[in-house]
Amino acid sequence: MTLQILIADDHDMVRETIAMFLDADGATNTVAASDLSEALEKIRAEGPFDLVLLDYTMPGMKGLEGLQIALEANGGKPVGLISGTATRLIAERALEMGAIGFLPKTLPAKSLVNAVRFMAAGETYAPVNFMSGKDSPEETDFEKALSDREKQVLRGLMSAKSNKEIARDLDLQEVTIKLHVKSLCRKLDAKNRTDAAMIARDAGFV
Repeated sequence: MTLQILIADDHDMVRETIAMFLDADGATNTVAASDLSEALEKIRAEGPFDLVLLDYTMPGMKGLEGLQIALEANGGKPVGLISGTATRLIAERALEMGAIGFLPKTLPAKSLVNAVRFMAAGETYAPVNFMSGKDSPEETDFEKALSDREKQVLRGLMSAKSNKEIARDLDLQEVTIKLHVKSLCRKLDAKNRTDAAMIARDAGFV
């Protein structure tokens, strides 16, 4: 029986490389999506899939919110996360929420293919070295997208502080904080400051 697998990642090369290795023996048929919205459309139109793989930082994910939506959309069938730099904390939260596994993009091709087949069979997969913290990166994709000042402002938002309070804490003008909040909402695809704080919390940002 051919496994139907959806790979959702905003990097063409990542999608194509994973698909090439998986499709090599003819036992797998892969479908690609470049963001969460497209992935959900394909689940509705062609799913449920035997396995859905979601890139943690692709557009529309909003941290682990996207995982929850995909889990519901795929009708109880396995959904896993793939990421280049998500932290162990994020991987643990994803598994607690019901993800079938977590795949670091640093996995060798053969291990990746085996892990995907393992997850499609309904078995939970998470690399021991990664989950033990030995391979855990110091900075996530989420953090790399933000400047040091934006991180400081975001911590203020997560503490439910006003622009005035954050400005006082950082010794900046209130108008400067407003600009940073606007920039954060754009970068995080957040509706407002509260949404930005929730996205940051879901992403394991501290």
